[in-house]
Amino acid sequence: MKFKYKSILKSITATAVALPTFTVLSKEEEFRVGPLLGPKEDDVNVAIVGFGKEGKILTQACLQIPGVRFKAVCDIWHRQTKMAKGRLKYYGHFLNHYVDYREMLDAEGDKIDCVIIATPDWMHAEIACACMEAGKHVYCEKEMSNTLEKAREMVLCQRRTGKLLQIGHQRRSNPRYVHAIENVIRKHRVLGRVTHAYAQWNRAAALFETIKKEKAHVPELTLHKYGYENMEQFLNWRWFKKYGGGPMVDLGSHQIDLFFWAWDCCPISVTALGGADYYKRELNDNVMALYQFKTKEGQINRAFYQVQTTSSRGGFYEQFMGENGSMTISEISSRGNAVQREFRNDLHNTRLWNMFADQGLIKMPRNPRRSSLAAYGIALDVNVSAESLKSLLPVDLLKPAHMPHLENFFNAVRKGTPLSCPAELAYESAVAVLSTNRAVAERKTIHFKPEDFRV
Repeated sequence: MKFKYKSILKSITATAVALPTFTVLSKEEEFRVGPLLGPKEDDVNVAIVGFGKEGKILTQACLQIPGVRFKAVCDIWHRQTKMAKGRLKYYGHFLNHYVDYREMLDAEGDKIDCVIIATPDWMHAEIACACMEAGKHVYCEKEMSNTLEKAREMVLCQRRTGKLLQIGHQRRSNPRYVHAIENVIRKHRVLGRVTHAYAQWNRAAALFETIKKEKAHVPELTLHKYGYENMEQFLNWRWFKKYGGGPMVDLGSHQIDLFFWAWDCCPISVTALGGADYYKRELNDNVMALYQFKTKEGQINRAFYQVQTTSSRGGFYEQFMGENGSMTISEISSRGNAVQREFRNDLHNTRLWNMFADQGLIKMPRNPRRSSLAAYGIALDVNVSAESLKSLLPVDLLKPAHMPHLENFFNAVRKGTPLSCPAELAYESAVAVLSTNRAVAERKTIHFKPEDFRV
């Protein structure tokens, strides 16, 4: 490939002033939960439905956002509502608690503006639609649903009611990911043409959740009323087809969404293998999938995805591989934070890479000897050169991972800020991950048409 060094250099210089700036907090400035201040005009009154693991994470992040006031909590497990009341009372939030979300909506009325939904996937659509029909804005955890029919209902309800519906793909609001994909990959093409991508989420083998004390269980009549046969299903819902989609949906949707984002298109096919080989439950505990994308320029790109739950080797991260360089990124920066130039004895390419660093797109390594050698394109030992050519992303996130996405949602409620992940966008990745489970079950390649990703 011939490099148009002068024209690219002009482009970089001209657009440097347009680069976004992010507030990066030092460790001493990390957000801490403080006491709730007196009422303000732009306070947002919030209810949360589902106070399990994810509900607690979202609540903790919300407590660090000024002007968010919790008014109600809803969960069919009395232990969780009791915990929520006690925990939030400590920070000055006095909650009403409910078992049924319909009772909550009727009783709270205009006293709440928004509802955060962190229930098992199968209830997302029903609850989200009821909340929007009641005039509430909704932040709903992903996956939208474990069926495409229910996910479509959410999109249609949002359009009909005009209420805000943010889906919890939190990387869409993470400043590291915004910088990496919007600037490094797409706008400034630091990596050149990105032809391939890889992502994985590896988790260690784990026991299924149990609660030994029967008095702590959800009463059997309550379980049956709300669609669960027993506590086993309620606690481990992600492994049952009725309630979830397994690791492919639960974890994969976060990362496969990034392929869509980086290439600004949807896949044209997916081929996948997997199985319920280790835990012997209803849903796959491991999946390996290959996606093909056709970009708007007509180029074919491919991405491989792996999720498995028997080894944590490598953890979770994403890689984007281009003709001029590659990038590894992870929500936890210690697991992925590298932009690495392709090693070529090419003075134009090395100068261009240094200009990217000068403009703040990447952060060159600190070792001056290695940096200078790489800058002049001197041929080095393979191991040394790989280290020399590795740069960092200059943007980090020292807030809780979900906090920027929630901030984006509340800014949309208060100021009309565009949502980072509205329902139509989240629906695309829902199609991909649910179709991947189908590709495994049917042992065939699933081919997509553009209209498959639209409602």
